[in-house]
Amino acid sequence: MNRPPQELAIAVDERAFRGLPAQAGLPMQPSGWDADPEEQSIPLSHYLWILRRHRWKILAFMAICVAATLIVSKRLTPMYESTVTVDVDRKVPMAVVGQEANQSSLNDADQFLATQIKLIQSDSVLRPVAQQYHLRELEKDSDSAADQTLRMDAPVVLKKLKVVRPPNTYLLLIGYRSQDPRLAADVANAIARSYVQHTYNIRFQSSASLATFMEKQLEELKAKMERSNLALAQFEKELNVINPLEKTNILSARLLQLNTDYTSAETDRVKKQAAFKSVSSGTLESAQASSQGEALKTLTERLGQAHERFADVKGHYGPNHPEYRKAEAQLSQIQNQFDAARSGVVGRVDVEYREALNREDMLHRAVTETKAEFDQLNARSFEYESLKHEAEADRKLYEELITKIREAGINSGFQSSTVRIADNARPGWKPVFPNIPINLGLAFLFSTIVAVGAAILSDSLDNAIQDSEQVSRFVKAEVIGGLPQVKLWKNRLNMAAGALPEPGGSSVARRPDNDRMLRSFEEAIRTLRNTILLGSFDRRIKSLMVTSATPGEGKSTVAVHLAMAHAQQVHKTLLIDCDLRRPSIDRKLGLTPATGLSAVILNGVPWQDAVVPVPEVPNLFVLSTGASSRRAAELIGKALPQILEEASAGYDLIIVDAPPALGFPEPIQMATTVDGVVVIALAGETNRKALASVVNTLQRLRANVVGVVLNEITKDVGDSYYYHGYYGKYSRYYQLKNETA
Repeated sequence: MNRPPQELAIAVDERAFRGLPAQAGLPMQPSGWDADPEEQSIPLSHYLWILRRHRWKILAFMAICVAATLIVSKRLTPMYESTVTVDVDRKVPMAVVGQEANQSSLNDADQFLATQIKLIQSDSVLRPVAQQYHLRELEKDSDSAADQTLRMDAPVVLKKLKVVRPPNTYLLLIGYRSQDPRLAADVANAIARSYVQHTYNIRFQSSASLATFMEKQLEELKAKMERSNLALAQFEKELNVINPLEKTNILSARLLQLNTDYTSAETDRVKKQAAFKSVSSGTLESAQASSQGEALKTLTERLGQAHERFADVKGHYGPNHPEYRKAEAQLSQIQNQFDAARSGVVGRVDVEYREALNREDMLHRAVTETKAEFDQLNARSFEYESLKHEAEADRKLYEELITKIREAGINSGFQSSTVRIADNARPGWKPVFPNIPINLGLAFLFSTIVAVGAAILSDSLDNAIQDSEQVSRFVKAEVIGGLPQVKLWKNRLNMAAGALPEPGGSSVARRPDNDRMLRSFEEAIRTLRNTILLGSFDRRIKSLMVTSATPGEGKSTVAVHLAMAHAQQVHKTLLIDCDLRRPSIDRKLGLTPATGLSAVILNGVPWQDAVVPVPEVPNLFVLSTGASSRRAAELIGKALPQILEEASAGYDLIIVDAPPALGFPEPIQMATTVDGVVVIALAGETNRKALASVVNTLQRLRANVVGVVLNEITKDVGDSYYYHGYYGKYSRYYQLKNETA
């Protein structure tokens, strides 16, 4: 069909925005549809399909792994394990006497038990047991004599020994494996006893070493104590006192008393000195005010009375009167007594003053001497205290060291029950290795993981198109149909001359062994025909190009059977073989035309003269290639539009079998001249990148890509196989029902 460039551009634009209907069960999107990022993710059903596709390989691999595990487990030497339980009680004191007997357990249970586990696995614990039961000799190896010697000197490591701690307990489980159950129990018990004995030996050696060290220190400390005591005694001898501290206290009290007395004496002396000075002035008042003035006061009163009486007598009597003389004599006597008393008071005050002064001097000298003695003794008391403290410290340390030595001697012989065997090991009656159920379970689990992972990895590394989801996801095109694989066909459908269908009958040869496969293929072809022709509602598709990405994908076979299926509906159909490089339509239909498309292009022969009918298929006409020619292939892009325009008037559908789109320029030109393009892809073989390149190229040229057809679908490469299987079963069921009726 020759169209003006403007009409062709309009038609192409219309086709670019025109959607096509989808086959039942297949998605429908426009040719230029771009999936959202969320829709680009691989669905879970795809992984299920991968597992279903490779299920026999996965099951076979799992069966082989499980069987191999079973065989290997059966051939392994059975191993018996015996376990002894050791109880670690940290509340039991580590010693009988001393501070260790009163020490409480620290909050370090995890660290302590981890230390005990390492101690059980130490050479000191394992070597006696290994030598007793010849455990190293039981290990078979081919080492030389020198290596054997070095290995025997190396730390003992028992690979079959297992020491574990049950969670949240103070128990240690010591297990040992051996081919002999009795040997396993004996070795486990021996290791537990060796561990208990080793802990006792460590404590005993530690106590013995401590006692030895303290005995050496005891001699030095004793000598030091004797020297300090001797120095203290010598110092006491020099001071001429037994206890300078007590003498210092006595002197301190004496000095305090002397100071008090001296102060009192000084006060008394001052008082008496004042009285002496007052009396020494000669006044009667000062004499009376002194401490000795009481008698003087009495005499003074008597003297006054005597004067009053004498004055009274003198007034009455004369000097010669006896009363007068008597009064005068009494006055004279009292006056003499007064004078004598006055002189005595002065003398006594002087004596008292001098006595007070002497007492003050004596107390002053006593205070001075006592203070000097106190200061001297106090100055040397610091040295005495130092010597005494050193002597007492040496004595105390000496006594404490003797106590420690005695405690160490007692504790070294005490075998603490902190570590004790709670349950002895007994010979096992059932081997623990190999554990066939666990081995089989692990083999099943890991083989499943490996097999499934390998299947998914192989699928991710496989670039071939497998199903319609991959076409939608990677190629961005719609799958409009799927054709099942017929196993008995060689490579592609081979239509012999005698195998062509009768009108209205099957489109391929009938054989008893592939009858159901052929029905499925026929149903798929008819479904594809309806999908293509009924997919456009605005205008019908008059010309359809069938191509593929690479050769050998079945495009010619699909084109032939699609044309036959359309002709069977009493529609005039023209099939044009435009693959001038590798024609195959004549061979498939068993035709031998005299001329063909190459003669039309090169020699100007009318194309109507080159068209031949297919006798066995009414309404089907074929324009074959004729003689193969590269020159004709280069010119087909110019001649084909005219042929299509002229043929569209006389035929209901024109199907063009084009060469593969990759590597050949002809399909690019043909795609712009037809109403629709169908791309054939071989399921499980066509590279997704190659198919995407073809679809992108056609879409970029604004060609109407109707969709992609997956050819030779099997149950290993797509779910569509099951639908085709249902078609065959359905047809076969009603055929048998009709024959029975």
